[in-house]
Amino acid sequence: MAETKIFAGPRVRRVRNGLALTQTAMAEALGISPSYLNLIERNQRPLTVQLLLKLASVYKVDLDELQGETSGSAAQLREVFADPLLAGELPGDQELIEVAEAAPNAASGILKLYRAYREQSLRLKDLTGLLSQEGHAAALSETRLPIDEVRDVFETRPAYFHCIDAAAEAFHARLAPADDLVAALKDWLRREQGLAVRTLPIHAMPNLRRRYDRHSMRLFLSERLSPDEQLREIAMEASALAFPDVFTETLDGMSLSSGEARRIARFELARYAAHALMMPYVAFHTTAVRARYDLDLLRARFRVSFEQVACRLTTLQRPDAMGIPFFLMEIDNAGHRLRRGGAQGFPRARFGGHCPKLAIHSAFTQPGQVLVDRVEILGGATFLTVARTLEGPQAGFQERVRRTALLLGCDVAHAGETVYGDAALPPVLAGTACRLCERQGCLSRAEPPVTRPLGLDEMVTGLSAFDFQ
Repeated sequence: MAETKIFAGPRVRRVRNGLALTQTAMAEALGISPSYLNLIERNQRPLTVQLLLKLASVYKVDLDELQGETSGSAAQLREVFADPLLAGELPGDQELIEVAEAAPNAASGILKLYRAYREQSLRLKDLTGLLSQEGHAAALSETRLPIDEVRDVFETRPAYFHCIDAAAEAFHARLAPADDLVAALKDWLRREQGLAVRTLPIHAMPNLRRRYDRHSMRLFLSERLSPDEQLREIAMEASALAFPDVFTETLDGMSLSSGEARRIARFELARYAAHALMMPYVAFHTTAVRARYDLDLLRARFRVSFEQVACRLTTLQRPDAMGIPFFLMEIDNAGHRLRRGGAQGFPRARFGGHCPKLAIHSAFTQPGQVLVDRVEILGGATFLTVARTLEGPQAGFQERVRRTALLLGCDVAHAGETVYGDAALPPVLAGTACRLCERQGCLSRAEPPVTRPLGLDEMVTGLSAFDFQ
């Protein structure tokens, strides 16, 4: 039987250097010539089973260390070079594998430097947020993706686009859909655009929600989508075809820096237009006020989803028909922020949304339930919040359901205008984020504040590992 051959020269060199041995000394102990050991360390000769056993017996070397794969280090390096700062530096993964194999100590050093860079970046962001709360401006220059630029635009301005709302309301009036907007939109698309709408099974369109085929003039929708999601996709396409100049005019006013950013922003504006078409401003605002902003009642009245109603409520800022200035955020069950926004811009300085005490995080334990809280942030700001999970596209038998959680909030001063303000709710004592919160004795604290030293007293144990002075 042929011997198993392992090329592990850099790892042998690391063992030798760690023991402060010369090639001659190690070769003598292993019973081979120094020149042969030199070839092994340069990966020009393999390590045979006999040499592996000799290394293990003479130097007590762990055989797994010599035979181990470098996939772990390579995967971590791949994550480092996926950072926008380094994106495009490497043409493929082969160089990463070579670095991890040939220079494991250098690879480890790169990983440590990157972790330190990320930690310092996070601390600077946290301190910038703290300074902004105190009225001090602090600009950080960082590499941003187009999606980051678009998020900044949408999250820091009032979520109301008058031109799009007016165009959507006029389009809705022309359609005169009565109680069947889907049928009215399909008829308009067929009659005015020669476009047919078809629903395809999952196996025919496994990775897409929607596809517009310009050659056959058909709009394909995935059967994964619920009826209200299918309605939104149709409304997005119809809006883009009915008043394209309005989208262009709105995009031009955003001063986005790249074509990719404009494309992402156009998609967000199309979603806005779809909601405006599904829930025309005047009718929706009037009903919302009368229903005292009951989201379940509104979604039943307009035949839309909870998420669509929540998004529409954040846009009720027409000067002659103002609604409550709601803000909104959505996360997944890993805590990733998917979006945030609101009528007056998301109040990050006062609210943040990263506190583990918020109902948006506990909503995952009660899927489909509406959770209402009165949240008191350290510093005095108080908010009324409504949280609920959202179900993603229909999953197959062997697929995991995509579930996210959405939080809709407003200043507690508006609580009396909503049905949710009627409940006698004890305050939830929260913070903007653990790294910026100085609330002591918090059972939910996950990180120490950047503004205080840790309370390292051997005689006293606090409620968390991050108690501070």
